[in-house]
Amino acid sequence: MSVNIPNSLGILKPVEKTRVVVAMSGGVDSSVVAALLKDEGYEVIGITLQLYDHGEAVQAKGACCAGADIHDARQVAARINIPHYVLDYETLFKQQVMDDFADSYLAGHTPIPCVKCNQTVKFKDLLAMAKELGADCLATGHYVQRELRNGYACLRRGIDSQKDQSYFLFATTPEQLDFLRFPLGSMTKDDTRQLAERFELSVTHKPDSQDICFVPNGRYGDVVRRLRPGAITPGIIRHLDGRILGEHQGVIDYTIGQRRGLGIGGRKEDVEENSPLYVVDINPEVHEVIVGPKSALACRDVYLDEVNWLLPSILDDKKENSEGIEVFVKLRNTASPSSAKLFFNAKRSAHLVLENPEYGIAKGQAGVIYDGNDAALMLGGGWISSAPSSVF
Repeated sequence: MSVNIPNSLGILKPVEKTRVVVAMSGGVDSSVVAALLKDEGYEVIGITLQLYDHGEAVQAKGACCAGADIHDARQVAARINIPHYVLDYETLFKQQVMDDFADSYLAGHTPIPCVKCNQTVKFKDLLAMAKELGADCLATGHYVQRELRNGYACLRRGIDSQKDQSYFLFATTPEQLDFLRFPLGSMTKDDTRQLAERFELSVTHKPDSQDICFVPNGRYGDVVRRLRPGAITPGIIRHLDGRILGEHQGVIDYTIGQRRGLGIGGRKEDVEENSPLYVVDINPEVHEVIVGPKSALACRDVYLDEVNWLLPSILDDKKENSEGIEVFVKLRNTASPSSAKLFFNAKRSAHLVLENPEYGIAKGQAGVIYDGNDAALMLGGGWISSAPSSVF
């Protein structure tokens, strides 16, 4: 191949002289990335991160990066004949991801540790390690598309709408994106499993990860209690109208929009409105959980902090628009992009006005912004700092 023609990864090098580090979690997606690039002739190095003290999570089905996953990654690397390394990042992961997770729940927020992991571990320290190894890029198994616009790398939603992971990558910086590659962005999950069968990988039929890797069985409160012993304070559960309905053992057991497991005995219905009760607010300063009808969760104004823009040039000439910029926004990974108007506040903050109200928007979650003329093109995103109810 001529060095003037980019290879399939967009790098101006012959395939056989292009070194790629693949972040291998032990799942089918990253395993297929490694096998596919090896099959194409690239020099591939697999790296798996040991991120936490496994304990009972080693046996937890549906968690990623557990002990069994490291074993699976090793098996795949041996099968496709690539070097494979396991790096101990437990201390960094605890400091940057697990501690933040615990402190966020104590503050009444609902964190997204997978974004923090990408932001502070995988796309920072692992990326730096890949460069130290002389790699030309770092490839991952995320379902998201990377493309160039006017010479700048940007992100588009994966073509498989059920697997699109662009929401989790909003904090990726332009500098990181220059070095990252996502070979699965133009594939469906079925395509990936077919490739795994073709390469005869041991993980071909391995289930997708469902839980946060360090939260076995989905019991978030148990993890916070272990990380912050003595910091959990009981309190009261209060209705919006002021009635005290019960007591709780810590705000860490509640999230905005929660309906089940409220701990108010048989009083699951709002007597006056004859409707289910939901968590509508959390006040950690006085250890109160506020419940009310679903209507109290309605929100049309969402405020973002620590906003990261991937394509600021698209927005530069529109920032002074007093009527707002038409955009699409995702406020949950599983949600479809919805219409909104974007207003710029301070340098790294923004205000979104939703066309239609959404329910159960929590502080600590993310608002990810897509182009108003192209709902697949990510412009950036930020952390939700406030999402006041539109009815009180």
